[in-house]
Amino acid sequence: MRLSLVIPCYNEAANLPLLLERCARVAQAGDIEVVLVDNGSTDDSPGVLAQLLPKYPGCRSVRVERNQGYGFGILQGLAACEGDVLGWTHADLQTDPVDAIRGLEVFESAGTDAFVKGKRHGRPAADVAFTFGMSVFETLLMRKPLRDINAQPTLFPRKFFETWRNPPHDFSLDLYAYYTARAAGLRVARFPVVFGERAHGVSHWNVDWKSKWKFIRRTIDYSFKLRKEVQG
Repeated sequence: MRLSLVIPCYNEAANLPLLLERCARVAQAGDIEVVLVDNGSTDDSPGVLAQLLPKYPGCRSVRVERNQGYGFGILQGLAACEGDVLGWTHADLQTDPVDAIRGLEVFESAGTDAFVKGKRHGRPAADVAFTFGMSVFETLLMRKPLRDINAQPTLFPRKFFETWRNPPHDFSLDLYAYYTARAAGLRVARFPVVFGERAHGVSHWNVDWKSKWKFIRRTIDYSFKLRKEVQG
């Protein structure tokens, strides 16, 4: 299988019908599977998935009984994947899952040791400024170019995933994967993606500046830990 795309879903019941329509287009591209991770949802996500998934060949789900973080859900999905190329994107449709098809084309053009990420366009100015500040901080701290760290989709070879040790279970997973790819010498390739509005629901972290500050503190703490682990 060429690609396995993981999509963590936490309380996204209202979003799932539209999400699966987009995922169907990904699976129809050929030799691609989409793995939706019900990441400990407490809404009707399990029932919606049970009802709708049979209508979408190439799409399946993995259930995490208790939410243990964004990264934990992705890791559970990756462990269940069958593809030679693995990756993830978000369920909120701010980034279209169909972008993964273009991401796979970029990956295959870049070579088997590539690490591919989207590069977001169309975001509010305040969010762009926030991301720029975090990118500068991480680049200086980690001594590797790290830009728009949380952009999606993210794609990489299975053999790279198999080298991971102690990946974080929260939103720091994006930083871990990106930095580890840089440190391992993978060729990083970026491509533009449109970042739109959520179809339903609200962000689970990007709510206000208080939430952003909490995210910043967690990320900074983890960044120092990661640098110590990798650089010794």
